Amino acid sequence: MAPAVTGFDESLPNLTKDVRPPITSYTPSMLGDAFTSFSLDDKLQRKYAEAIQELKQQARSMLMTKGSTTIEKLILIDTLERLGVGYHFEQEIEDQLREIFFFQSQDKDQDNYDLFATALQFRLLRQHRYSISCNVFDKFKDDDSKFEETLTSDAKGLLSLYEASNVRIHGEHILEDAVAFTTHHLNHMVQELEPQLQCQVKRALVQSVYRGVPRLEARHYISFYERNESKNEILLKLAKLDFNYLQNIYKKELHDLSRWWNELDLVSKLPYARDRLVESYFWGAGISFQPQDSYARIAITKSVVMLTIMDDTYDNYATVEEADLFTEILEKWDINELDRLPDYMKIIYKFILNLFEDYEVEAAKQGKLFAVPYATEAVKEIAKAYNRHTQWFLGGQMPTYEEYIVNTVVTSCIYVFLTVGVPGLKSASKESIDWLMSEPNKALIASTRICRHANDIGSDERESRGGNIPTAVDCYMKQYGVSKEETVDKFNELFENAWKDFNTEWSTEISIVSKDMMEQLLNYARVAEVNYKNGRDAYADPQNLAGEIVAIFMDPIVI
Repeated sequence: MAPAVTGFDESLPNLTKDVRPPITSYTPSMLGDAFTSFSLDDKLQRKYAEAIQELKQQARSMLMTKGSTTIEKLILIDTLERLGVGYHFEQEIEDQLREIFFFQSQDKDQDNYDLFATALQFRLLRQHRYSISCNVFDKFKDDDSKFEETLTSDAKGLLSLYEASNVRIHGEHILEDAVAFTTHHLNHMVQELEPQLQCQVKRALVQSVYRGVPRLEARHYISFYERNESKNEILLKLAKLDFNYLQNIYKKELHDLSRWWNELDLVSKLPYARDRLVESYFWGAGISFQPQDSYARIAITKSVVMLTIMDDTYDNYATVEEADLFTEILEKWDINELDRLPDYMKIIYKFILNLFEDYEVEAAKQGKLFAVPYATEAVKEIAKAYNRHTQWFLGGQMPTYEEYIVNTVVTSCIYVFLTVGVPGLKSASKESIDWLMSEPNKALIASTRICRHANDIGSDERESRGGNIPTAVDCYMKQYGVSKEETVDKFNELFENAWKDFNTEWSTEISIVSKDMMEQLLNYARVAEVNYKNGRDAYADPQNLAGEIVAIFMDPIVI
C-alpha cells in the first residue's frame, strides 16, 4: 500500500535496545476543557437552518440570473466560495464554470479583461480542476518579458494575480515571476491602501486563499466583505448564519469528543504523550468541514489522537526493544497477545483495538465493511514506519534523506486519516480506496510532502532533543554537506515544489472515483500548511494554533 524502504538493515545489531530516548515535556492543551459544558440550543439551530434555507434560494436565483456577464458570474462565484457558502451551490457553480471554460474562445470581452478579471478567471478554473493555460497572462508582459510597470499601482489586480500564482504548476515561469512581482509590490503599497483592501492584502500575504483551511479563510473573508461598500447583504447574512450554524455543530462534536477523551483518562495514564484533542479536531474539521461530514470529522479526530499516542510512544518513551515488541504484536491484531506487552503499552494496545471495534460496527452500519481491512492495515504500516524511524535515530543509524522521505509517506498519517473516514462518505467505494492505495499515487505523495517539508522545519528543534537525536535536517545536511540555513532553504523549495506537484495532479486526475479523495488530499495539505508554515509547529505547541481554534470553533459571528 505504501512504497517500500530499501537500503536499511532491519536487524541493526548495534542498537542499544533498553535505553529510553530523552523525554520531551509538552505544553498542555490550552483549550482541553473549553467544550465540556457546551449545550446545543436546538431551537436556535432550527432557526438558523430555516433562515439559511430561505437565503440560499435567493442566492441561487442570483447565481442563475440570465444576462450576467462572465466577469459578474466569476465575481459572484468567488464571493460565495470565499464567504464559505459555495458548498451549497456545487452543481450550479460547476455548470457555470464549465460553460465559461468551454466558451472562452468565443467570449470577445476576454481580450479586454484587466489583470484582476484575467487572474480571477484563471484561479477559479484551476481551483475547479480545469486545465487553463497560463498564457492568458502574456498580454501583461512588456517587450523584455517583464510585467508592465503600469500594473504596480493596481492593488486589486496585483492581489488577484498573487492569489492566482498559488495554483501554479511546474514550468509556468510567468507565474513564478508573478509570485515575486506581486509579493514585492503588495508589501510596498500595503500601508497606503484603504482599510478593507489593506486587511485583505495582509491576510493574503500571510495565507493564500487556495492553500488556506476553508472555514478559517471564510471567517477572515466575512470580516473583509462586511466592510465592503458594495457588499450584498443577502450573501453576507447567509455567510454569517451558515458560519454560526456550522460552528454549533463543531461545538457539539467537540463536547462529545471531550467527554469520550476525559473518560478514557489517557492523559494521566500516559503522561509522556501530547494531550491534543481540540488540535486533533482541527485536522478533522479541516479535512471534512461540511455539516454532513460529522462521522468523518470525529473518526479522523480519534485517529489523530491515537496516532499521536503511538508517535510519542515510539519517539518519546519506548526503548528500541519495547518498540520492536509493540510493532510485532500490533501486526498480529489479537487481544490474546496483550500480556506480552509492558503495562503502559497494554493501555495503548487495548485503546487501538477498542477504537477499531467501534469503527467496524459503524462501517457495517453504513455498508462500508470493505474499508476495515484497509484501515487496520494502515495502522500496522504506520507502526512499522514509526519503528523504523526509532531504529534509525535512537539507534544512531542515520538513513539517507531519500530513505527518510519515503518512510514519511506512511508516517504522514494520511492513509489512516482517509481510510477511517470512509464510512462517513456516501460516495466512497472500494474503488476509491483502491485508488488511494495505488502506487505511485502522485497526488497522495505530493500532499504528504507538503506536510513533511513544512513539518521538518517546524519540528526540527523539538525532535532534536537539544541536539541529542538526529533529525531530517541533520540527515540532509550530512548527506549533502550543506549548512542548516541552506537545508531550510532547500526544504522550503521542496515544499513549494510539492504544491506544484499536487496542483498538476489536481487538474489532470479527473476520475469520478477519486473526486472526494482528491478533495480530502487537498484539505489535508491545507491543514498541514497552516499547522507548520513558516517554521512553526502548531500541533506540538498549541499556543501557535489558539487563534485559529478560537476563530473557527469558539467565537460566533455577531449577526
